[in-house]
Amino acid sequence: MKWKKPNDKAKDDSAQFRVRGRFVLATLGLCAVGLLGRAVDLQFLKRDFLVDQGNARFVRNLAMPAHRGSILDRFGEPLAVSTPVDTVWVNPQVLAAEVDQIPRLAKVLNRDSAWLTRRVTSNLGLQYLILEKQLQPEDAERVRALHIPGVNLRREYRRYYPAGEVTSHVLGFTGSEDQGQEGLELAYEQVLGGEDGVKRVLQDRMGQVVDSVEIVKPPRSGEEIVTSIDLRIQYLAYRELKSAIREFQARAGSVVVLDVATGEILAMVNQPSFNPNDRLKLDVNSYRNRSATDIFEPGSSMKPFIVATALASGKYTKTSVVDTNPGSFQVGNKTITDHVNIGVADFATILAKSSNVGIAHVAVTLDKAAIYNTLAGVGFGQVTPSGFPGESAGLLPHYSHWREISVATLAYGYGLSVTPLQLAQAYATIGAMGVRRPVTFHKVDGPVAGERVLPADACRDLVHMLESVVSADGTALRAAVRGYRVAGKTGTAWKSTVGGYSQDKFMAVFAGVVPATNPRLAAVVVIDEPSAGLHQGGQVSAPVFSGILSGALRLMAVPPDDLAHVPAATLVQAAPEP
Repeated sequence: MKWKKPNDKAKDDSAQFRVRGRFVLATLGLCAVGLLGRAVDLQFLKRDFLVDQGNARFVRNLAMPAHRGSILDRFGEPLAVSTPVDTVWVNPQVLAAEVDQIPRLAKVLNRDSAWLTRRVTSNLGLQYLILEKQLQPEDAERVRALHIPGVNLRREYRRYYPAGEVTSHVLGFTGSEDQGQEGLELAYEQVLGGEDGVKRVLQDRMGQVVDSVEIVKPPRSGEEIVTSIDLRIQYLAYRELKSAIREFQARAGSVVVLDVATGEILAMVNQPSFNPNDRLKLDVNSYRNRSATDIFEPGSSMKPFIVATALASGKYTKTSVVDTNPGSFQVGNKTITDHVNIGVADFATILAKSSNVGIAHVAVTLDKAAIYNTLAGVGFGQVTPSGFPGESAGLLPHYSHWREISVATLAYGYGLSVTPLQLAQAYATIGAMGVRRPVTFHKVDGPVAGERVLPADACRDLVHMLESVVSADGTALRAAVRGYRVAGKTGTAWKSTVGGYSQDKFMAVFAGVVPATNPRLAAVVVIDEPSAGLHQGGQVSAPVFSGILSGALRLMAVPPDDLAHVPAATLVQAAPEP
């Protein structure tokens, strides 16, 4: 063995140290280059891919529900408003891992724990499962306070109707997604609904929202709608109609109140009604708006329009008389009769006594086209401009199809069909002295221009004649309003059935305008199949008219026009109606 000097050994150690140092430095350099390369690869070459993958796992686009516009009455009282609620949804995969927490959640949701466990564990393939919809804020806060992984809340809005049944047929209701399903909610969906927004959020692996990243699309809230409805009059109409339906054990009923000067619908109610706030009890047979959708033969309430045609024709004047003797009138093979022979009578008496013979005598002397033009002119046979969904146009056959008997029966309300809204529009046209104004559910400021369809003088004379109907000698004394002169007409029509007309089922009608000296309101009351021993319009519908208009005129501060006369409507028996 060769002996090395100490300094040679030191040189060898130093050389080995340098070799090892270079190796370590080279290794570190290679690692640094590798890391740098990896960083370049991740930060630049694969950046988009990785961002997309990360976003796919932790970034979500969530809907931002738009606030639905409110519906108000003409004075700003809320008829329909949207209140914030929360929907509880879960990620079953996450919640199943915390199965011991399910009983706590079930207790807060007032659900059976076993049922909730089965619902979660049987949907493990889903990442989004709704457990409860539209929780009230206080209930949602209790769910939030549990802090259970996989349980989330989504803010929504629920429609609420403060007046409940009172306005249900006008407003309709919204569905589970807060979209209009019936009534004005459906008619103005595009205005009320607004447009949902979208926000991007960051979620953790449990599905909980960690942070809001950005607003992708801001929500656009729905617009507010101010309707023509006067909630005070609406309540009056609802109360009076419901009371009458109970008293006379009727099948159904409708009331429409219009402002003569503007065409605004101040009140519209129907029975049976429904509560739009209770979605579980909605019945398809009760939520249709009968005032706009249901048609009926109007009976004697059609007679004023024949008189209007006669006065406008020039063949008759307000002093003209008709010989109704002997109380019957043969037209073709049909004999028209009156309850009592009224002999030679003027138009006012024919209307007051509701003489079928008298009005048929007049109708057959008039030009068919003139009658048709009057009826079409006041709005029969066509949909009104109200825009209400599902509104019926009624039925008005063209005069080219009329025979003489058709003219005679049409004069007292058979052979055509109308809706309560159409009939109210027609009487409002008489009250407006022959100017037909478009009916509307929107609030209108000031008088509205309309289309003249009847001579003003003829309508003025007709309104005066119709006052005789609401008198001791007429068929509708019970329609009288204390302190006001009322002009109106009763109607009692047999209901059509298979093979003809029923002899024990009736439609009882009263339509009129008030105050007669300067009509401000027009109203129609229709009672379907009244019983309990009474069925005539003057007995059943006229008192409802009186009850509603008595309150409405005072609420609107309409000056009385009959201060000297206070009718004893409840003390005198009205004349019978044929």
